[in-house]
Amino acid sequence: MAASHIVSQSLSSSKSLKLHSNQNPNPFFLKPIVQFKPTSKTLNLRAVLSENPAKTLSSDSKTQQFQHCFSKAEDGYLYCESLRVQDVTETVERRPFYLYSKPQITRNFEAYREALEGLNSTVGYAIKANNNLKILEHLRKLGSGAVLVSGNELRLALQAGFDPTRCIFNRNGKLLEDLVLAAQEGVFVNVDSEFDLNNIVSAATIAGKKVKVLLRSNPDVDPQVQPFVATRNKNSKFGIRNEKLQWFLDAVKAHPNELELVGVHCHRGSTITKIKNTFSMVDIFSDAAALMLNYIDEIWAQGFKIDYLNIGGGLKIDYCHADSDLPAPRDLIDTLRIPFFYVRVYNLNLIFEPGRSLIANTCCLVNHVTGVKTNGTKNFIVIDGSMAELICSSLYDASQHIELISPSPPNAEISTYDVVGPVCESADFLG
Repeated sequence: MAASHIVSQSLSSSKSLKLHSNQNPNPFFLKPIVQFKPTSKTLNLRAVLSENPAKTLSSDSKTQQFQHCFSKAEDGYLYCESLRVQDVTETVERRPFYLYSKPQITRNFEAYREALEGLNSTVGYAIKANNNLKILEHLRKLGSGAVLVSGNELRLALQAGFDPTRCIFNRNGKLLEDLVLAAQEGVFVNVDSEFDLNNIVSAATIAGKKVKVLLRSNPDVDPQVQPFVATRNKNSKFGIRNEKLQWFLDAVKAHPNELELVGVHCHRGSTITKIKNTFSMVDIFSDAAALMLNYIDEIWAQGFKIDYLNIGGGLKIDYCHADSDLPAPRDLIDTLRIPFFYVRVYNLNLIFEPGRSLIANTCCLVNHVTGVKTNGTKNFIVIDGSMAELICSSLYDASQHIELISPSPPNAEISTYDVVGPVCESADFLG
């Protein structure tokens, strides 16, 4: 059982995994592959939620917020909070599966809420990060709003019980039927382009309701992140260039029965780090807020009343479990103190849209080793999980942390393997 299971930490390390082996050419079959044990419980799980309280977290609330809830104990087993992952694998009916820590989700959300204390604010969870219904229901109970990028995500949010007036519909190509649903439910909608505004007007007419909209600005500032997740440079497909602002203001004025302009929005990109080449990346948030306040001044000068400033999300998490110096919500808010002074003066409501920073370090993908093989100079571990369950490695060439969930034999040696899935694509690798 030494290597009968591995855990691939969601959204997180090198493309080669060093594993223990001995003289047997197939180290994964030193003992029989673990079989599922009969259980009287009726479980039909692809995702498991651990509610066990953590035993090892620091008592300092400001330092514990984004610690990983998965840890290797002295007995060599991997634990989620105080629950042994091996024990979970013997009760679930389907593999692979995701295992989540409910307490860690709570800690992550509370980190944002505590950082924003004293400010008129809404934390809107970006459902695209993870649309598991149980997670949505838990975040809604904690007080989260919801950020949506499709009609189906809106339907999920409604099913989870979110207040639609605390939901925001983003996307650069919203479908008319989804916009009609958003209008009917009273969801806020971000305006991304000229055709998007025209579609929102049409949806408002069909629904017979005025839509509250925010203008999504593209201020052309490089967030210095992976190109596929950068969203606010001038060549990005997202947002409105500042020189086009007047066209949109005139269009809103021309449709007083369909549109109500209530705010502005700016999203910089994802995986923003604290320090990169000695440049403080969190300053991007402060720069964005300052630019948006100037944007609001221009809009107010034309008689509009702006109530909301949405500065998006995008904080990076510790993918590789390297204890990197990455920003926490408190760091983010501290960089915004000067702009926030004006936010208070203007009596604006702040909106944050965290996604991965709320959920990525709360879960792991638990896989079963199907077998091993060698081709040329490379060794491969083939698992039952694949790019279908976790696509970031294939899509972004991303790294993720990989662990064995049970101890290795004491006399094991070290070998290096690529961890791959069973999908018929060479891009189907997990680490």
